[in-house]
Amino acid sequence: MALQEKYAELIVAAKNGGIIDLQVREQNNVLYVDGSTSSGELKDSLWDVYNKIDPDFRAGDLMLNIDASAAAGTKAKVTTQSSNLNIRKGPGTDQEVVGKAAHGETVTVISRANELWSQVRTDSGKEGYCYSQYLTQI
Repeated sequence: MALQEKYAELIVAAKNGGIIDLQVREQNNVLYVDGSTSSGELKDSLWDVYNKIDPDFRAGDLMLNIDASAAAGTKAKVTTQSSNLNIRKGPGTDQEVVGKAAHGETVTVISRANELWSQVRTDSGKEGYCYSQYLTQI
């Protein structure tokens, strides 16, 4: 049985759930399912589907790489090189800077606007959008 057939229910759930940048590929008898989501619940539901198909995850023929680091309500650490992270009025570099988050500061992710931008709130209450690549879930 082809791996994409074996894990068809999981692939359909990922597509229907709205996984961003979903990529499915087979390599060396392993199926790789990659993407990202702004929903920790969606990621958990995919793990539940996986466990139903392969109880206790014993087959070792699937790599489920779904990044939920910008899931709503999660805490994230600002992981810039050393500078502050701009917080903008909207999701784009053309938007006005409304605040900054320091390197190493913890922020709350409110939502994910798209694959590049997350809406965040600092501990001091500043709210806006920042580049998701500089956030690491904690």
